[in-house]
Amino acid sequence: MKQAKLTTAAIASALSVCAFAGENDRPQGFKIGDRLTLKPYVSCSFTFDSNTDSTRHGKNGSNWSVNPGVAADYKGENWGVTGQANYQYHAYNRYSSQLNSSSWNEKLSFWWQDSMPDERGWTILATESFSQIAQDDDMSEHNGRGLGRDRKEVSVNGVIERRLNNNVHLALDAGYYMLDYENNVSKYAPMYGWKRTNVGGEVGYMASKWTDFIISGGYQWYNQDNNVQRSRSYYRNMDSRGRKIDSDSDGWTIMGGIATRATERLEYRVLGGYNRFRYGDGTKRLGGFVYEFSARWRIEDRLSLMVLGSSYYQPSENAYGSARKIYTASVGLNKSFIRGKVTGTIDGSYRKEKVEYAEYETDNYDEDIWTGRVGLNYHINRFITCFARLEYQWMDSERRAYQYDRWRGTVGFRLSY
Repeated sequence: MKQAKLTTAAIASALSVCAFAGENDRPQGFKIGDRLTLKPYVSCSFTFDSNTDSTRHGKNGSNWSVNPGVAADYKGENWGVTGQANYQYHAYNRYSSQLNSSSWNEKLSFWWQDSMPDERGWTILATESFSQIAQDDDMSEHNGRGLGRDRKEVSVNGVIERRLNNNVHLALDAGYYMLDYENNVSKYAPMYGWKRTNVGGEVGYMASKWTDFIISGGYQWYNQDNNVQRSRSYYRNMDSRGRKIDSDSDGWTIMGGIATRATERLEYRVLGGYNRFRYGDGTKRLGGFVYEFSARWRIEDRLSLMVLGSSYYQPSENAYGSARKIYTASVGLNKSFIRGKVTGTIDGSYRKEKVEYAEYETDNYDEDIWTGRVGLNYHINRFITCFARLEYQWMDSERRAYQYDRWRGTVGFRLSY
């Protein structure tokens, strides 16, 4: 069976799964009956942050974090459900009254199939998730949807696939995504969240055991939270009429490429094509080449590599009346050694926000965000893992005042069953 079609949100989160696979796969959990497994855990950590404000002249600070959670796995005969939920509290040693924060998220996934992989039959995949994200959760959040600010994210996705024979397969997919920033305009310039609904499909032809040719297409509809009353004061001064950009945007995408496994150790998916995007009231017509790629390479039993990337159009999140084209690329390397007791990780990511349309010339500037991270996990035993990581981020902007760099060092431990 071909790989399930990856949405942009799934691509964004997959790097962290790869990078910390050694830590996350370690817990064995306990069984309830023959089918249900629960994996509870709690982790505690201390972080030093060189730039808590993520600004050009931000001050350093530190925080303590506690993160309890549980993962669950239920396996039926030809179906299964997995889920997870966790809570995280950050306690700052500086700015405690302004920055102390809570985060939580939950995710639920369901799969069903009526035949073996690559045989004629049906497969259904469905996922949903909700996240309340604090601005300091993870510097690598720039990989995906949402910039570094307190926000809520909701995602629902589904795929239904029909394998007609050993060669031909068809799939339909649909999804919904919501990004809602918790704006405090007395402290920050506003951010502009949005909602997206998408539908699409693809057809694939497996020319051989290793080669799957794919054509996919889809339609996306956006509704942006761009009320003019929340725009910055200098916008209102520049435009006394209180001009408002229409909140609705839409677009369609057509892509083609190749996927499935190249060897037993390498899985990949590479697509390229065209995205037509109509921003605002539809008079701002944008379009261009877009791509999507992912690869997992198990180089050896204890060494694995992941590469991910995508490009797409969307309404801007930090500029009123602006549309952006986003480019992302990520790579992660995971190495386990000393008989699996120590796991090392290295990963890096790049995100470019290129302005395709700006209502105000003052917002017509591009940004590049580079993030790197190294980590080390030591599994003392089945129940206790100690970890340390170092993160660095560089924001390069055509507006010099918005440039900054930031690094964070974290040490902690995780108790799991």
